[in-house]
Amino acid sequence: MPVEVLQGSVHARTQVFAADTIDAMMIRMPDGAEPHLDFVETAINVRYAETDRMGIVYYSNYLVWFEVGRVAWCKAKGFHYAEMESRDGRFLMVAEASCRYKAPAHFEDDLVVRTALAKATDRVIRYRYEVCRRNTGQLLATGQSAHVVTDQNYRPSRLPDRYRGYFSLPPRRVPVTIGD
Repeated sequence: MPVEVLQGSVHARTQVFAADTIDAMMIRMPDGAEPHLDFVETAINVRYAETDRMGIVYYSNYLVWFEVGRVAWCKAKGFHYAEMESRDGRFLMVAEASCRYKAPAHFEDDLVVRTALAKATDRVIRYRYEVCRRNTGQLLATGQSAHVVTDQNYRPSRLPDRYRGYFSLPPRRVPVTIGD
């Protein structure tokens, strides 16, 4: 059963799905990759400004849409990325991003950006993406990104404890000291 998360801007709504219950939403990945991923779907309507002279979405907009998907993923999981920055002084700095284009999108196309957490450690978060045409489900692009957790000085850091559960990480072990 999807859970709706409202969003502002041109991105009307987000839905969370359990990928193990909806086979059609599985990201196509190589053997040995994650078997079940939870996706957050974000609706996109292609604006004229996002297209080139040929009426095709300019390639860099897909990376912008991936960012929209990541922010929606965070909200759907129960936290706001902006708070991680302002309150906890941690940033998820993009270290790597890729996109494979399979078919073009055009002005006024209704699209869905699917975002899933692929893997997380204390220091690196990886996401997977799919961009599909909403009415047909046609896969237009796939992508991935890797983010290094940094502090306010942009030095590598650890994910704050309060966020570990959102990224499916167990609580960090705290050393126990025995009294006198």
